[in-house]
Amino acid sequence: MNYQSILSLGLLAVCLASGVRAQSTNATIATPDTQSRLQNLVRQVQAKAQAGKHTEADYANELNTLDSLIASEKNAKNDEAATFTYMKAMLYLEVIKDYDQGAAIMRQVTNNYPNTKFSESAAKILAHVSQQAAAKKLQDGLAAGARFPDFAVTNLSGAPLSVGALKGRVVLVDFWATWCGPCRAELPNVIQTYQKYHDRGFDIIGVSLDSDRATLDTFLKQHAGMTWSQYFDGQGWGNQLATKYGVESIPFTVLIGPDGKVLGNDLRGEDLADAVARAVAVK
Repeated sequence: MNYQSILSLGLLAVCLASGVRAQSTNATIATPDTQSRLQNLVRQVQAKAQAGKHTEADYANELNTLDSLIASEKNAKNDEAATFTYMKAMLYLEVIKDYDQGAAIMRQVTNNYPNTKFSESAAKILAHVSQQAAAKKLQDGLAAGARFPDFAVTNLSGAPLSVGALKGRVVLVDFWATWCGPCRAELPNVIQTYQKYHDRGFDIIGVSLDSDRATLDTFLKQHAGMTWSQYFDGQGWGNQLATKYGVESIPFTVLIGPDGKVLGNDLRGEDLADAVARAVAVK
């Protein structure tokens, strides 16, 4: 997840240690003892994270320190007090990766410290956590063995387009864009796989995350091997199908068997070619 790096939390400690007064009118300056504990905590978290430690138990001492700092400021509603709860939430979100617990603590920041500089940041992070949770739920529905939740759209020519219309064939739904470097690097392999197995029952449906139709049309003309159908709505990352399936990075692919069930996703290179070969062999 694209949260503020735990390394940047060290900057907060430095600011407090330097006696920089926050913008909030009710802000206070951390005591030397608090400064020291906070700086030590940040260093400990950084060292453990770099050592590959990611469980709650690994950070028991750091969490206890934060709880102690939070308790010592329980009646304060300023930036300093908010810092400790914010840091605890970030520790869960970014290092321990317990998103439910991290989100619950982050809500405490928005509820308990509404007029601090951390409140707005906390609200943005909570919105991102919610989006990520929804995306994960969608992605879980694309796991191997699950029935693919089909779509019904139109291709670049205005003709109906869906996986169901290709029932009995192996279908790759390929999310890509002309501006995507990794997509372009993978394209020769996709074209080669398509040309090798199309006559044996393999099809591709491209989903373009481009925003400009002319750019897409020009690209397709320059790559004659891309003869499969494309879906394009000009919404970029807001593409209807990308949103429907929780796509957050491209290239992203979903391989679907003749029975409409997912065979695998995010397949590239030899993995894609091998998966298609196996699928058409038993079709």
